[in-house]
Amino acid sequence: MILTIDEILTSEEHQQLIKSLSQGNFVDGQTTAGWHAKLVKHNTQLERGTSQFPKLTNLVTNALQRHLLFKLAVQPKYIHSLRFSRYEKGMSYGSHTDNALMGSGKQIFRSDVSFTLFLSSAHSYSGGELVIEKPEGELRYKLEARSILLYPSSFLHRVEPVIDGTRLVVVGWIESLIRDDNKREILFDIDTVRRSIFAKEGKTVEFDLLAKTHANLLRQWAE
Repeated sequence: MILTIDEILTSEEHQQLIKSLSQGNFVDGQTTAGWHAKLVKHNTQLERGTSQFPKLTNLVTNALQRHLLFKLAVQPKYIHSLRFSRYEKGMSYGSHTDNALMGSGKQIFRSDVSFTLFLSSAHSYSGGELVIEKPEGELRYKLEARSILLYPSSFLHRVEPVIDGTRLVVVGWIESLIRDDNKREILFDIDTVRRSIFAKEGKTVEFDLLAKTHANLLRQWAE
């Protein structure tokens, strides 16, 4: 399932991110790329060792975790491996698949869902579209600032070259309680319907049956 959510950050959180990143030290993005992705990754990223990095990571993570639609759609177990990425004129990220496992030592996380949180206004730069490559065709995304794109980490995708301006984004990954994308979508659809029924009719027999089905599937599929 591919999903976009508008205004997942507040205006204050967005401004804080922009201000902090404008003062941050950015390094070659290839330092966090896999051995094959290094060949096509041309951007810069906020240096992880800075004091501001964990604060900004917590800001974004907290914003995601409080958003109901985000939680219902991805069933997050861990939100991990955030990168604050900057693309300037001529920079791009060629076709690649995200690593299945990320982290090191005892902290190894699965990447089930990828996300891109857009920080730059869509009108402030040219090019830089995120392209998801599916067998039936390509999907192109360039969202407004404060909006997020969620998509399965299994897809090939790329970032088109920036022609003018600066593309500033946060990218990250989610290890979901439900690793299979089709099962996550089934749970999301059932939950959407039961909430709609409850809003219109209250706690009906139909609501109870859907609630039971949702709970039993979650119990069966969760890891």
